[in-house]
Amino acid sequence: MTYDVQFGDLWPSIRVSLLSEQKYGALVNNFAACDRVSAELEQLHAKDFVTKAHLHRELEPESGQMAAPSPASWACSPNLRCFTFTRGDVSRFPPARLGSLGVMDYYLMDAASLLPVLALGLQPGDTVLDLCAAPGGKTLALLQTGCCRNLAANDLSTSRTSRLQKILHSYVPKDIRDKSRVRVTSWDGRKWGELEGDTYDRVLVDVPCTTDRHSLHEEENNIFQRSRKKERQTLPMLQVQLLAAGLLATKPGGHVVYSTCSLSHLQNDYVVKGTIELLANQYSIEVRVEDLTHFRKLFMDTFSFFPSCQVGELVIPNLMANFGPMYFCKMCRLT
Repeated sequence: MTYDVQFGDLWPSIRVSLLSEQKYGALVNNFAACDRVSAELEQLHAKDFVTKAHLHRELEPESGQMAAPSPASWACSPNLRCFTFTRGDVSRFPPARLGSLGVMDYYLMDAASLLPVLALGLQPGDTVLDLCAAPGGKTLALLQTGCCRNLAANDLSTSRTSRLQKILHSYVPKDIRDKSRVRVTSWDGRKWGELEGDTYDRVLVDVPCTTDRHSLHEEENNIFQRSRKKERQTLPMLQVQLLAAGLLATKPGGHVVYSTCSLSHLQNDYVVKGTIELLANQYSIEVRVEDLTHFRKLFMDTFSFFPSCQVGELVIPNLMANFGPMYFCKMCRLT
């Protein structure tokens, strides 16, 4: 199915936005002088969209018209601050600089990339796996929560894990890296269920995908090149294998967030549903998809969401809020 069929009347707007300049967010480094950094970002007229969303939820009057969500579906990972410019404001953040504490002040990222980490709902003392961790923005965000008793950050590519190591060294003091027991590996993520089954409280599975926005702007090594057709066609199977491994590595009762930066429902909804069916049939493992409706409402002032996902949520690029694409779906392993 082509994107114009999948998205209908929304596609022209999405396409123009993908071709336009992307917006970024500034993730405050809690290991830097974070209050000073936040004050400086506020002077640029940027707003912390995470804190803003939480304040809005606290002030929102109770409505008896909607059933209360389960705590797991709306609980956000704590201690994250990410500044963005308001809708329609195309200002840029200055490059991050080395702060007075010897680490970088903030990390520039597509702010929608923080949503999978927020949705994972980390709690203090969690054991956490980031199965496809490089280049490292989400791994850094996981550490910023202060919740990781252990953090395993894995990526099959050794060159990409080298980039991840550089980010950790630039943003996280050595004693914190040691204290958090960060373990960086370059293993085949598809085998993680065999390596460390039933081990983790929270698992992030941010899989390789068609990286739609990047692919529009990069000719070199573009996955849409004719020479990479077979690789592109086998991506959903790889994604199913990685998500299955992530779920197998999760303790019963633990949570997994699956994410991509693709618009394709073949890499998003279909992968989630196919993996859940696979685990039920081959392993007799039951997995529940969490309802993220309240989560979407929490952040809809900052991001544009596609209204018709079968499971999970999809941030779609919009000229007024040109973040994404970013798909994410939260699951609970029940057995």
